[in-house]
Amino acid sequence: MAAAPVKQRSGPGGSRAQLPPCYYEGYLEKRGPKEKASRRLWTCLCGNTLFFFNNAKDTHYVEKLDLGGFVSLIDDCSRDRNLEAARLILRMKDGETKLTAPNLEARELWKGFLYSVIDLNAPSCLTLLPGQLQMLREVVDKERSRRRARSTPTRAPPSPLSVPLVGEIPACFRPVSRNEAEVLLERHPDCGNMLLRPGRDGCSLAVTTRQDLNGSVFRHYRVTQREQGGYIIDVENPIPCSSLHEVIDALVEKTAGTLQPFLLEEPYEENITYVSSNDENGERMLHTAPSSPLHRAPSSPLPRAPALPPKQDRWCSKAAVSRSPAPDRRILTSSVPSSPTNPMRRLILSPSPLAHTLNEELKLKLEKRRASQD
Repeated sequence: MAAAPVKQRSGPGGSRAQLPPCYYEGYLEKRGPKEKASRRLWTCLCGNTLFFFNNAKDTHYVEKLDLGGFVSLIDDCSRDRNLEAARLILRMKDGETKLTAPNLEARELWKGFLYSVIDLNAPSCLTLLPGQLQMLREVVDKERSRRRARSTPTRAPPSPLSVPLVGEIPACFRPVSRNEAEVLLERHPDCGNMLLRPGRDGCSLAVTTRQDLNGSVFRHYRVTQREQGGYIIDVENPIPCSSLHEVIDALVEKTAGTLQPFLLEEPYEENITYVSSNDENGERMLHTAPSSPLHRAPSSPLPRAPALPPKQDRWCSKAAVSRSPAPDRRILTSSVPSSPTNPMRRLILSPSPLAHTLNEELKLKLEKRRASQD
């Protein structure tokens, strides 16, 4: 068999080290939908993608084929100049790719690995040895774990800004990560193409921009705060700015208005909706509450607030006591006519124990003064 044993190859700092785990690799002749001749390339099945290298020692792939658009995989029984070679036709949604393995055994093994990562199930209809089938089952388990880990959202570690922001924060500031900023700009192209966000180190800021050039082109610029105040856009020729608003204005000006702040206006609901259940069949439905003001039925009027007790005029009370200290005077008549709706009506004063005590003391003082004068 010409295929190499299953292992993951890695290059020093090359792109191969950043690829998903390699399940199988070896030389294949490849002819794409728009290619006129086949090329012999070192092929690696990494995750659910085929990566093609010029040779086995290269660290940067020259092509890749995502198997997410898989349609079918069939044998090509046409003859090849190499009588031992075995051909395959890999049909995708955007065309078909012809692959040629060194021999029939290598073709069966390639088919087994391809089906395993596409269907996430080891095929049983191929002519393979028990040890090879066990290898395919292990690949299925690894690929399932890889996809599960990739689909599980992982929260980025919190990176609050340790440096307090100076001045007002622009409206295009969003507390998002680099990837979230790219998604926001791509999903809402009409809301602007530049936003301000926290930097990864937590001590700086960053500006993320998006432009169209045969697809989305993202750029990220670091914005650091100066010790003496203000900010700097860290580019080849640093741009000093006195405030974050000036940072945004400088980028708009440098690009002749091509970059515009990202302002996402999130809509609010115009009607009040609620979910209720049907008493007969239990079906739950979404209802819209009436937009007109609510009116109570005549049979159930709004409860009236209890009437407050009439306030007593303490100044009038004191005046009454000073003018007539007799304890038996209890009625103070106002000059305003009494009526149910008029608050200035007759006040009935109950005798106060304190007033009685003061009257008694005044009597004693008068008696002592008269006795001293006699």
